[in-house]
Amino acid sequence: MRLRFLSAALVLLGPFAAFAQALPSAPPAASGVASERLARLDAAFREAVAEKKIAGAVVYVARGGRTVDFEAFGSLDAEMKVPMPKDAIFRIASMSKAVTTVAALMLLEEGRLTLDAPVSRYIPSFAKTTVFVPPPKDAPAGTPGQVVPARRPITIRDLMTHTAGISYGTGALEERDKAAGAWWWYLADKDETLASFVDRLATLPFEAQPGERFVYGFSTDVLGRVVEVVSGQSLDVFFDGRVFRPLKMPDTSFFLPPEKRGRLATVYGRSESGTIVRAPEKGWAGQGEYVDGPRKCMSGGAGLLSTAPDFGRFLQMLLNGGALDGVRLLSPKTVQLATSNVVGSMYDEGRLGWGLGFEVTEKVGPAGRLDSPGAYGWGSAYYPRYFVDPSEKLVAFFLTQLIPAGDYDLHKRFRTLVYQSIVGAAP
Repeated sequence: MRLRFLSAALVLLGPFAAFAQALPSAPPAASGVASERLARLDAAFREAVAEKKIAGAVVYVARGGRTVDFEAFGSLDAEMKVPMPKDAIFRIASMSKAVTTVAALMLLEEGRLTLDAPVSRYIPSFAKTTVFVPPPKDAPAGTPGQVVPARRPITIRDLMTHTAGISYGTGALEERDKAAGAWWWYLADKDETLASFVDRLATLPFEAQPGERFVYGFSTDVLGRVVEVVSGQSLDVFFDGRVFRPLKMPDTSFFLPPEKRGRLATVYGRSESGTIVRAPEKGWAGQGEYVDGPRKCMSGGAGLLSTAPDFGRFLQMLLNGGALDGVRLLSPKTVQLATSNVVGSMYDEGRLGWGLGFEVTEKVGPAGRLDSPGAYGWGSAYYPRYFVDPSEKLVAFFLTQLIPAGDYDLHKRFRTLVYQSIVGAAP
């Protein structure tokens, strides 16, 4: 009778039971990490909480496939005095780009997508795009800019490398894009589908000619729409079925089920005094419409919610060359290409490179920071940062919710504090 009951329970809870797996932990010393040096990392986050620079955070460091530092600090909600749990759910903004990149690369491996294919093959509204050319610097005040045709079609490669010329509506394009409702990276409040948003975006002139300049912006959202068209599935369905469930990432999604609301970390901003202040309820710099909003527009560029255990599994898959726990999403060669510099000196004046969706390090000297050749990563508008270092078998990131952050430098110190703790070879 007991066995029958247990079997029935496993059938009912099977998916969730499978999702409960986590990476094993290990003593830092067993992974070539000095405990006393790693303590400096935890101390920095405790200090940040004590000084009210952040409300709370979760720090995650794994080496050789085992976590050596996985700690929660501070509060999920400072006003309500709710402690930060290790499975807190965070808005990860542009860290979503890594997931959309992987989805597109999976379709590439299946022969359903090619890097040099024109975007218009999948999204007809991109057949004839335009570019805004600002007036010369010495032109009289009030001289208008010009809108000219794009010299060539935008390709999938352009989207993945941010060389399509599509910005987030900054600089000369700010007021125009704001009026068109395509302002900034936040799409959770849009009462329209991703397809509708991308078609509307295609009518606007872009900031640079395709392939001529690195312009960070909505390119990954357009790539997400390509994934929808090629796969025949909405982005949330594709992600869930092809990425999140196979990798056992139960708490990663575009919008939050109401029953998980209590685990969603509160957003704070930096006040003029340098301490945190609770963000307003709505908007891109607020708590956002991730639970009670329209729940329609799925931003592959900046729309996901996730946890440290979930995102840690995703990054470990990349570090492993595209596989984790017997599940393979990508081949090692595809991961190698995606994490290699493919834009030359277009990005960061050549100090760092850019791959197919990731900032990458070619040489430590020009990067000017503790680093390794071949390391890659990115960050989030909500302040978190992540990096993966294949040579050190290292995955490291932290999650918090701070926007705007001003000139606060904890995200820069994080990288240094992780690397300085490594004193031996990875297992």
